[in-house]
Amino acid sequence: MFRQKAGNGVERAGLPLHRCCYNPVMTLVEVTYELPAPLSPGQLRALAAFSNTYGLRRFHVDEHLHRISLEYDASRLTETEVAHVLRSARIPVERKV
Repeated sequence: MFRQKAGNGVERAGLPLHRCCYNPVMTLVEVTYELPAPLSPGQLRALAAFSNTYGLRRFHVDEHLHRISLEYDASRLTETEVAHVLRSARIPVERKV
């Protein structure tokens, strides 16, 4: 048996290093919000920056229903953090659907 240090400083016995560094299990969650109005071109560009947010996987904008759906990894982000990302992009949401 051997001990290796994982990236977070925790030692794990008997696991190869590559298995210690990555969490293969994801908890995917989708949340949908109502939008007060269609998104502007600037807001749509801000959505493109979401790919840089750790744990946010994808989004879908339904222009006809004025809704935005976001899929994220709940083991990395909380719903509150997803809402914060929307506020940072100046995308107002009315309520969760």
